Amino acid sequence: MDIIDFRQEQIAEAAALAHIYYEEERKQVSVLPETDICLQLETMADNGMGVAAYENGTMVGFMCATVPFANAFGATDVNGVFSPLGANAAVAENREDIYAALYQNAARKWVRAGAVSHGICLGAHDIAAWRQFFQYGFGLRCVDAIRPMERIVCEPCKGYSFRELSAAEYPLAYSFERMLNKHYQESPFFMNRVQEQYEAFCKTCERKRERCFGAWYHGNMCAYLKVSGTGETFITQRQDYQHITGAFCLKEHRGKGVVQNLLNYVIDVLQKEGYDYLGVDFESINPAAHHFWKKYFAAYTHGVVRRIDERILEMGRE
Repeated sequence: MDIIDFRQEQIAEAAALAHIYYEEERKQVSVLPETDICLQLETMADNGMGVAAYENGTMVGFMCATVPFANAFGATDVNGVFSPLGANAAVAENREDIYAALYQNAARKWVRAGAVSHGICLGAHDIAAWRQFFQYGFGLRCVDAIRPMERIVCEPCKGYSFRELSAAEYPLAYSFERMLNKHYQESPFFMNRVQEQYEAFCKTCERKRERCFGAWYHGNMCAYLKVSGTGETFITQRQDYQHITGAFCLKEHRGKGVVQNLLNYVIDVLQKEGYDYLGVDFESINPAAHHFWKKYFAAYTHGVVRRIDERILEMGRE
């Protein structure tokens, strides 16, 4: 097996391999849409972070990544890189060995560039890839999941009402965002995300085309759900897709079906607007989110992460 630098002229081969990889996952997750949309690799081909594997002149795998970015994944104080869905793939035969060689060579580049937090998005049902990256010290961190834009089965909750928030009500949404971030800091996930100021929160909502929905009980908002026109994978580029980016329910209203009914309200609204798919990404280390979303959505990616000892940068090793 020959491992070489990834270049622009390899994009077509890589895209074809990534499409085959995606079709493998579609066989396991029937709700995943058939699509010709794939990750645009042009920028990654130029950034020097990618490698490709060849056998007998045929590409058998590739791995590209972003350039190193600060505050990796919003939860660390180090630089990281990320290889998203569509930026890596390998043929089925000897997949573990191919991914092992790809990462060994790509990681050398990443560390040289100062990135010590490494994230790679794999198919949720690709057991061979999981096994190899687990061997290399990676653990599961993030999950992408999808469902058709159809109501979930749940009992109605009496006394609650649901509606979309107006822009004037965004201070309510912001207060729930703050509570959600506080929740992230608790055990076992210990995520200390930087809290946006209110003005920045509103600008982010506008930039990402985010909409906020709420549940009310006796005139007070008690649950919150936010959806966006963009998400974490190339599937979210579809015009018929919407993505959940935040959800939180006050403790005293949990276990009553409030979030399920709020979700159904949102589905009703989006379905009438012509959307066919609803997605979400969540932290696997958040037990409440993991239990809830896996119950109603089908996982199709697993984002695995590894943080190496940053002192290696001080030693100047390759």
